Amino acid sequence: MRLRLRPDRRVHRRGGACRPCRGGRRARQARIVSRRSELLDGLVRVPLFSACSKRDLGIVARHTEVVEVAPGTALTEEGTLGDAFFVVLEGRAAVRRRGQAVSTLGPGTWFGELAVLDPAPRDASVVAETTMIVGVIGARVFRAMVRDVPALTEKLLRGMARRLREADLRQLS
Repeated sequence: MRLRLRPDRRVHRRGGACRPCRGGRRARQARIVSRRSELLDGLVRVPLFSACSKRDLGIVARHTEVVEVAPGTALTEEGTLGDAFFVVLEGRAAVRRRGQAVSTLGPGTWFGELAVLDPAPRDASVVAETTMIVGVIGARVFRAMVRDVPALTEKLLRGMARRLREADLRQLS
């Protein structure tokens, strides 16, 4: 089932938002109201948020910017400091370490939590393979959510543990 999310803004390969994507303050406010319910529908389908209450999901949605990303655009770059957490709502991205593809991310996956929780350079680059719709949460807000929303914290820790286990298995083989 395809989500009907309309992005708050579009990020193009060259970076920055295009002129038609900017819009004025009133237009932006009208878009936010209709998008909040669409975003809630999208977040419910993300395993990370599946145990969250409606109240907690509302908090997450209020602090999530929905962005459309063009194919070929780098969402994160290996070696740079992270300032945001990402949730893939639509589309697909490649995860690369030292230029080598190590994984693919699709709808319902998330990334960027390590660089946000531990302010160190990102350990991988993430590049959009298709047009993507992603939810972006700033570092400070994400850390507050991890502190204040127990259901989110538990799911996040389980996801991080699973990724660590998978990385260990890859190194052993």
